[in-house]
Amino acid sequence: MKRRVLYIEPVVSEHLDSRKEYLSQFKSPETELEVTSLTEGPRHLEYYSYHALVVPKILKIIKEAEKEKFDAAIIGCFNDPGLSAAREIAKKMVVTGPAEPSMHIAVTLGQRFSIIVARTNGIPRMRENVIKYGFQDHLASFQSIGMGVLDLQMDPEETKRRIVQAAKKAIEQDGAEVIILGCTQQFGFYQELQSVLGVPVIDVALAALNYAEFLVDLRNKHGWYYNKKNLYLSPPREEIEAWNLSDLF
Repeated sequence: MKRRVLYIEPVVSEHLDSRKEYLSQFKSPETELEVTSLTEGPRHLEYYSYHALVVPKILKIIKEAEKEKFDAAIIGCFNDPGLSAAREIAKKMVVTGPAEPSMHIAVTLGQRFSIIVARTNGIPRMRENVIKYGFQDHLASFQSIGMGVLDLQMDPEETKRRIVQAAKKAIEQDGAEVIILGCTQQFGFYQELQSVLGVPVIDVALAALNYAEFLVDLRNKHGWYYNKKNLYLSPPREEIEAWNLSDLF
């Protein structure tokens, strides 16, 4: 059965073709993949304020994607911005981000994981999600490589060198059994890193893509979908219309 999946860069991006080309190498043959981004706003999400700016734009894309009959949407930032809100407003479309599936996969592959972050200011936001998703007992550490998000693909060899250095510390000193690359811009490195480090290394964009495919299959085969009566209860249509909120999302 065919699946339509939309990968959303929740920033302004000029590299949609390269992102699609990379992800397409790992998607299921039954998956039709499209990639989009914001048309205005920040170029990265390294600050809480930038997160706040993009969430309404993400929600509008989510609603439009469901109208266009996409089976799933991926919010392509490791901080999972707006994920709960997006699931709340979706009716039957699967929505995921990179962090949640990466952690689920990590605790299946090993007991403890470490997350490699770009800069230390991203750690508090990521820690909030680790706790929210219930994985705090499996977190070995965060390790920063001291690079901005926009720098991660500028010099791939330097980025890989820093990731190896940080990951070895996580494995040898912190007891990590799985390494999570805590930014979607750390893409394209995981296979080489695995061969060097000797432990599973999770590319979070690929984790999100394959998890989205998995969730679509669960929905289609078994009717398993987000609980829409409590956690992801949708706002009442009457309120949305009465308060003129339709144009917001």
